[in-house]
Parts: sequence; C-alpha cells; structure tokens
Amino acid sequence: MPTPHSLILNHGIDEARRRADSKHQRNLIEAAFQILSEENEKLGFTYSGFALTCLPHKPPSETVWKKDGYNLTLLIQSGVERNGSHVGIPYGSYARFILLFLQSEAIRKKSRQIELGKSMRDWMSNMGLSIGGKTYKNVNAQAKKISSCSLTFYSGFSNKEIMKKGGFVDGAIAMVDESQHQSTLWQDTVILNKEFYESLSHHPVPLSETALRAIGARSLAIDVYIWLAYRLHCIKGDVEVSWLSLHAQFGSGYSRLRDFRAGFIESLELATAVYPDAKVAVGDTGVTLSPSKPPVARLES
Repeated sequence: MPTPHSLILNHGIDEARRRADSKHQRNLIEAAFQILSEENEKLGFTYSGFALTCLPHKPPSETVWKKDGYNLTLLIQSGVERNGSHVGIPYGSYARFILLFLQSEAIRKKSRQIELGKSMRDWMSNMGLSIGGKTYKNVNAQAKKISSCSLTFYSGFSNKEIMKKGGFVDGAIAMVDESQHQSTLWQDTVILNKEFYESLSHHPVPLSETALRAIGARSLAIDVYIWLAYRLHCIKGDVEVSWLSLHAQFGSGYSRLRDFRAGFIESLELATAVYPDAKVAVGDTGVTLSPSKPPVARLES
C-alpha cells in the first residue's frame, strides 16, 4: 500500500479513506490528513532523555522502574503515602501528556513556574483527551504519581548520574473536586523541579503538537514518535537498530519478541504517518534509520 501521505496527495482524502481496508489503515490516513491539513504548527517539547527511555505503558507491579535506552538508563522510584503505602509509578498515555504539557510550557515560557488551571485543561482537550468521569480519575491518579515519584538518569558509558534525587515537580499537581463543576481542574501553578528543568532546558526535543494530537492516547506510538524526532536528525548515516534493542527500550508489557514486533510496527507506521519526512525501513533483523529532517523547525538560538 502506498504511504498515507501519497494516497491523500495523489487521490484526495475521500479516495484515500475508501482505499483503507482496515481500522489501522484508516487511523493512518486520518493521522496523515491532520498533519497535511495543519497550517499553523505549534511546537511542543520534551527532555531528550525520554527519546531514549520511557515510562511504563501499563501499571507496573514493582515500585522501582528501570528502563535502559541508547547510552542512558532511567530509574523512577514510587512515592509513598502518609501510611507508608506506595503511590505507584506513572504510566500510560495520560502520564505522558501531563508531562508533555509541563515540559512544553516550561520551554515556551522559559520558566520553572507553570500555569495550570484552565490552560492545562484546554491543552488536554485540544489533544483530544476529554476530562471527565473515569478519565478524571485516571488523570488525577497519574498526576499524583508524577508529583510523588523521584527519578534519576544515568549515562550508559560512565554510569554517571546525569540527573539525580529529583522529581518532576516540587510540591503536587493538585486537582479540584470534579463535582464542583469548576472551569479548571488544577491549582493555579506548579513548579518544575530545578534539576529536571535545567536538564530539559539544555536538551529539549522539539515536537509537533498536531502530531501528538493525531497519535492520541497510544502510549507506544507517542514514545516511538519522540524517539524518531530525536534520533533521525542526529545521525550522520544509516543506523540499524535490532529488534532485541528495540524490545529492550520499548517492549515493556511484551514477553514475546514476535508480539512486540507486530505492535511496534503498527506504532512505527502511525509515528511516520505524523512525521512525513521520517526515513525508516523495517527489516528482518531490525529497523534502519536514515538521516531525516526534524519533524518541526529547530529551536532558535
């Protein structure tokens, strides 16, 4: 099947939709159409460490989360309640979107102090994530986990602590009671942890918010898109990443490599649908990355 972008450009969106013969292909067509239709691109940002490691996709049973990526290791420790019970490790798409909002605002405003309130609710809604009912409880739970956990990044070569004994925020991301029907769900502001903010400021990865919206609540595809956004414009030549290496970085929740490979390829197809300039080839032994334009314009110096 031709790429979703070429289908849309050569035959129009209606014909592209007609030719899609599966739900997955329809999702690819719609995601590509959002990217091709966007006229006013808005930048989002994340710390480069999250291009090489990631949060869990599903609730982990352990209270310490360790994830190895290319030359980097992420270690997250669960916070604890007053009674000593563990709050848990942040996971899934909602945790990722909360963190993406905080990081994007910090870079845009050049400040550790992030306005929440209506701003965060509007942003999440713009990402296609309605906040209410069960979703309210899920977002609240992830906000609590993010507020209470601590994290450390280690360099893969020297085992040096790059960022240590910190968290994502100082204090808590507190949500108001949904039953009060307020226009905001969060307190007015939150302060990013100083060490996390400095690491983010020195190593931000520009992202397309349109791409994130098109991906939606698919945590693996979010991680793959962020990975491509960082790696593809940094490499100087073709690089093959083996399936074993990809499984080590992205495969939490997949015990069998063949199951992971199928799920990863679907997420990769969605990530490249929202990143038209990505040059990626899937092979028997792994995925080959080729130097590509970044998904959005580079930061101005």
